[in-house]
Amino acid sequence: MEWLLASDPAVRWQVLRDLTNAPPDEVAAARARVECEGWGARLLALQGADGMWDGGACFPASYKGDEPGQPWTATMHTLQTLQIFGLDPASEAARHAVALVDERGRWEHAGQRYFDGEVEPCINGRTIEAGAYFGVDVSAIVERVLGERLADGGWNCEAENGSVRSSFHTTLNVLDGLLEYERATGRSAGVGEARRGGEEYLLDRGLFRRRSTGEVADAAFVDFAFPYYWHHDVLRALDYFRRSGAEPDPRMAEAVEVVRSKRQPDGRWLLDRVHPGRVHFALEEGLGQPSRWNTLRALRVLDWWQRRPAV
Repeated sequence: MEWLLASDPAVRWQVLRDLTNAPPDEVAAARARVECEGWGARLLALQGADGMWDGGACFPASYKGDEPGQPWTATMHTLQTLQIFGLDPASEAARHAVALVDERGRWEHAGQRYFDGEVEPCINGRTIEAGAYFGVDVSAIVERVLGERLADGGWNCEAENGSVRSSFHTTLNVLDGLLEYERATGRSAGVGEARRGGEEYLLDRGLFRRRSTGEVADAAFVDFAFPYYWHHDVLRALDYFRRSGAEPDPRMAEAVEVVRSKRQPDGRWLLDRVHPGRVHFALEEGLGQPSRWNTLRALRVLDWWQRRPAV
């Protein structure tokens, strides 16, 4: 706990809120530092006069497709990171930054206004999440993704190319967005039904297995990366269910054991994977090193799981 608390304000305030009995005023004071200190302040300072980060919505303006991995310095990834940091949406810095994106931001796809969304549900899910968190009206994008659910309950960015099966990645991105939208606007029958369908898609697969064969769908699903960007993994999925207020489901049990098994003898979790690509600056000590973000997320998932009602 001391190691977690001796971190950037973005980690520290969440540790105080989720893992200690810190009083609300102490938590609020720690959260307020995200705007003006450390990683949060550094990211905010990198926003351009065009309202964008690195000159682009999904990709940097300078990106030519010849870099290893996908660059993570553009606006969509940066807004997601600021949200994960817990930047207070009511703060002056957040309101200024988001207003600039809303006014000037445009998508590479066809020049759409940023918070009007794009065409891919994996992108639109993340846009809904950031927009709802920062107080922007994203109801039009929500209506779009509600109409794009596939028969198995989830979503897939490849549906426009003929795919009829959902994707773990896209489904979780949309679920994160719809959850944040419900938090901002209140429960609605249509959004709630869509979320339940997407949740069932993941739960029927134990959060990481193929339904057809029971095999692990992707080895990366049992590695814990941070930042995770658009990628699905077991820890990210479990943290979604925790945040949703859902009761732990028995179908999550194997995924929870994956989390528990990765705890090191000193009580910490490592950074298992780094999604390759250009970044503004590192948020972890390096691949294979103890990870504050993974440790924070794993501890609160296990705490949530252990408080489930006795059967």
